[in-house]
Formats: sequence, structure tokens, C-alpha cells
Amino acid sequence: MMVSGRKVAETADDVRYEFGFDRRFDRVLIVDKRTWQAVPEDGEFDAAAGAVASKVKQFWQERGEFPPGVVFSG
Repeated sequence: MMVSGRKVAETADDVRYEFGFDRRFDRVLIVDKRTWQAVPEDGEFDAAAGAVASKVKQFWQERGEFPPGVVFSG
């Protein structure tokens, strides 16, 4: 499984990532900057959404910023 995501918007409150399998960016994940709650726009929090959320948080913890993109291969 390869899931990739790319940052498409960032505000003071949240960050939005388009994501999907094999670079098909057909879903959107919204990450709340204060709570770290990650919610897909379609309401389906599955393995793909979890992988993107985990990679985004890991990058932020390591570098103190939200990444322009992430890839999970598992």
C-alpha cells in the first residue's frame, strides 16, 4: 500500500492535505493544529487517513513545521 498526501492549504487553525493511493489525490484530510484531531472530509477515517495523519504529525514533531507532502509505503 502506498499512500501519499500533499498540503493544499494552511490557516491559523488547520492544515489540509489532499491524499490517496498511488498519487491519486482524491480525498482531503483536515488536521486541527490545536488538538491534532485529523478528520477526512468524507468522514471515513481508514488506514490511508491514519497513515497520512501519522506522517504529518511525525514530521511536525521532528521539524516544527507541517510538511509540503508525505508518503507512506507499507
